[in-house]
Amino acid sequence: MTQQLFAGAGSRRGLLRLLAVSAGIWGLSGPIASTALAQGKGAGPTLSQLRIGYQKSAVNLVIVKQQTVLEKRFPNTQIKWIDFPAGPQLLEALAVGSLEFGLTGDSPPVFAQAAGKDLVYVGAEPAKPESSAILVAKDSAIKTLADLKGKKIALQKGSSAHYLLVSAVEKAGLQWTDIQPIYLTPADARAAFERKSVDAWAIWDPFYASTELALSPRVLTTGIGLSSNNSFYLASRGFATDHPEALAVLFEELSRADQFVQQHRSEAIKLIAGFSGLDAGVVSLFLQRRPPSPVGPITPGTVRAQQRVADSFQKLGLIPKPIAVAEIVWSPKTAHLAKAATQ
Repeated sequence: MTQQLFAGAGSRRGLLRLLAVSAGIWGLSGPIASTALAQGKGAGPTLSQLRIGYQKSAVNLVIVKQQTVLEKRFPNTQIKWIDFPAGPQLLEALAVGSLEFGLTGDSPPVFAQAAGKDLVYVGAEPAKPESSAILVAKDSAIKTLADLKGKKIALQKGSSAHYLLVSAVEKAGLQWTDIQPIYLTPADARAAFERKSVDAWAIWDPFYASTELALSPRVLTTGIGLSSNNSFYLASRGFATDHPEALAVLFEELSRADQFVQQHRSEAIKLIAGFSGLDAGVVSLFLQRRPPSPVGPITPGTVRAQQRVADSFQKLGLIPKPIAVAEIVWSPKTAHLAKAATQ
């Protein structure tokens, strides 16, 4: 049914039908659904600016950006796109009011919530465990996860790679204190890995794919069995509360972008490579590891998985206090109630 809806979205009737289903999936009803459906007429919600944070791995956002669809859907809104090297930096910008919306992996929101940042989970993509890995040099003596003991391992602190490494260390029967984490941005970590000044590197796509093709490292492990590597859309609390209809449009366009990637792979590769400067072969490789990724609401199962991430970091003392992930999960229903209470 989903494919039929996307196929019919080229006409006004098809577009309105897709919007209606999107509103239903997100639990929008009454005034919120009516406003969301109005976007099919090009009206756009009352929103002066929309600043979106993204990374090179944010495939759906990159496609939406390159196709300039939001500029058409929000004709009275100033759309600004801001690139970040990793999730922690993106969420810091979101927390201080420099963004309204962005995408990160599983770990950055945990660190942000523990630090008291005022942001909310608003949507998620399916898990991508094959899109992250721990790499070692092809001639490395490290053969098993247990061999990481005493070794220097590069990673971006607070990133999805952080939880991957935490899980790998636990699976190996080691303590976190048994390894030497070296906190570096992806670019600096790549340089350190090439110089062999670190013994291993925990990283995600497209940096993983780029390194794989350029250096032929050995993959010690991927995230399979260790980390779901969930991707989350987050927003400032004020934006989510005041503009649920805008979120409905965003998620509709992001899911449409995912359909484009699945059905028009060669064109998607060109768009992503043209934007990012990555080689088309790198883009092709990391897209092969990426499952279909339409955007959906935060489910109870996803909350449980994310709570495990939070509990693992708290147990190791990597965040200062326990947190309850569910406390910052937004839903259209609660947003509607909060908005009504202020009117």
